[in-house]
Amino acid sequence: MMDNIVNMGQNDVMSNFTKTDDIMNDMRKIIEGSQKTAHQAVNTILVQRNWLIGYRIASEELNGEDRADYGAEVIKKLSFELTKEFGKGYTKSNLYSFYSFYKTYPEIFQTPSGKSAILLSWSHYNVLLQVKDKIARDWYEKEAYEQTWSVRTLQRNISSQYYYRMLQTQNRNRVENEMKQLTADFQTDKLEFIKNPVIAEFLGLSSNTDFTESELESSILSNIQKFLMELGKGYAFVARQQHIKTEKQDYYIDLVFYNYILKCFVLIDLKTEKITHQDVGQMDMYIRMYDELKRSEGDNPTIGIVLCSDTDEDIARYSVMHGNEQLFASKYKLYLPTEEELRAEIETQKTMYYLQHDKDENDIVNNT
Repeated sequence: MMDNIVNMGQNDVMSNFTKTDDIMNDMRKIIEGSQKTAHQAVNTILVQRNWLIGYRIASEELNGEDRADYGAEVIKKLSFELTKEFGKGYTKSNLYSFYSFYKTYPEIFQTPSGKSAILLSWSHYNVLLQVKDKIARDWYEKEAYEQTWSVRTLQRNISSQYYYRMLQTQNRNRVENEMKQLTADFQTDKLEFIKNPVIAEFLGLSSNTDFTESELESSILSNIQKFLMELGKGYAFVARQQHIKTEKQDYYIDLVFYNYILKCFVLIDLKTEKITHQDVGQMDMYIRMYDELKRSEGDNPTIGIVLCSDTDEDIARYSVMHGNEQLFASKYKLYLPTEEELRAEIETQKTMYYLQHDKDENDIVNNT
């Protein structure tokens, strides 16, 4: 009976399965094949939706001098109404991207066979929109499909001018091999699409922090959140794993608070390895974005805290934009936990986590 079901050819998952004597290998193929099929189906519909939204926005354009102002007003209103009705995913920035996608690929669905010509995910196309040179963009699109580049690989290759370097070099193999070596880590994540918040937003799902945090990180962040809320110094919880999008990349701020005594946002990022200058620079970027996008009149400048769970390194680094050091020293410090308090809290939570982890493993052993 199973052979009959498999040969029905209802979809790729069923038709591509062949039973072997290795049950674990069969399980792996079934699961990975199902995930791949689901990925392709969701992304195809997502690209179609975004193209149609872009097409519909473009059809609202008016001729005349007020065209740009009218378009901006339409997108602003749409963003407000769609977000209210459907939730995340319909920011003005995203709607402009959908519009740009339609204008850049107006005939993407019009092929001689009548079939969809979609080859890549929406995230790939969103990155390709950065490339204004059509010849270069078409080349990146073709390479991304044929070489199965991840979104991060595509972004890095565009940012590093890979296409133009390949045109100019006399040793293409050397340039290509260097690229593959530098992007190897970007190509190993088979479930990249699940971690993408765009997919979760499209399906109407909440972002799952388990996709982007290890169990230990999640445990530390959960307890840091409780720790700050219990300090009694004016902390109100705002968000966890808050999605921040720039033109080229998605970022996630681990914890966001608003302190109603200090009247400022407090951003927290947890690192599991040694804190680098890049980590501090990234926090500075978060602070600038919050000051520009979230800070209201009367609010004080945003402050950031970079935490590190590596006991051999600095546990905490406070980050404020240049010019706000005096405010930090005179007022902020009164309501912020000290580095010693944060160090003790992180160590406590790590100890509790490992003790519980050992207990769970012992229970499994004892019950087998």
